[in-house]
Amino acid sequence: MSLNLAVDIGGTKIAVALVDPDGQLVHRAQLPTPDGDAEAVWVAVDTLLGEALRHGPAAAVGVASAGPIDLAGGTVSPINIPQWQHFPIVERVAASSRLPVRLGGDGLCMALGEQWRGAGRDAQFLLGMVVSTGVGGGLVLDGAPYDGRTGNAGHVGHVVVAPDGGDPCACGGHGCVETVASGPSMVRWARGQGWGGTDAKALGDAAASGDPLALKAFDRGARAVAATIASVGAVCDLDLAVIGGGVAKSGALLFGPLRAALADYAGLEFLRGLRVVPAELGGDAGLVGAAALARGL
Repeated sequence: MSLNLAVDIGGTKIAVALVDPDGQLVHRAQLPTPDGDAEAVWVAVDTLLGEALRHGPAAAVGVASAGPIDLAGGTVSPINIPQWQHFPIVERVAASSRLPVRLGGDGLCMALGEQWRGAGRDAQFLLGMVVSTGVGGGLVLDGAPYDGRTGNAGHVGHVVVAPDGGDPCACGGHGCVETVASGPSMVRWARGQGWGGTDAKALGDAAASGDPLALKAFDRGARAVAATIASVGAVCDLDLAVIGGGVAKSGALLFGPLRAALADYAGLEFLRGLRVVPAELGGDAGLVGAAALARGL
């Protein structure tokens, strides 16, 4: 049985897995992302790689990383890991594992994982979205991962949904869907309207209990996500959008108003079959997608 190594690098945790040809994780381990310098973060990755390789041989490595990434240079500069600026992740992983390496953005790998083994099984034109502390995404087009020119295609969190005076975004623009639909953005808006809670979990609990302001915050976020899906769907002729992340775990609080709003935004005939479903793989989607990248080497 030929195994592949999968690496998922984010601002909170670093995970490494051995994945079999059916997309099943046969070994998985993770460490918190260190707060130290660039080398401290690398040591965590290297430690997990060594541990995984002691569990069995692998044919190749797929790396899912927060971005921006640079496919041509094999480097990453994650916004949520500021210690890594143009960090040569492909070179380092190849030297440590002595295996061929393929790099992809974390949103792309989430989409690819869901398309291979999750809610998007066999969908040919798929958008994967993560709605959590930020909003990210990735595209599978014509059954294949779509990297774009630099490897950063699918950054749907920065689709502009409020062009006239929208809130400033961490990307340097304003009015991005991330400024409306991320967990912190919904909390910030609700608090500005007089809601007294402090975090996204409390907002979800309040909405589930029928709090009008909390429900309006979810409705506002859901409409922004729906506008984004309709826009990307029109450009890419999608058949499916899969949504994961912490905010998506709220279930009907998000998906109810989202699907209703999508019916308003997706008016073109070829978009009427566009479906929106919750992700199935949870925190392992990036690892499964990274293994799918490795399968292509």
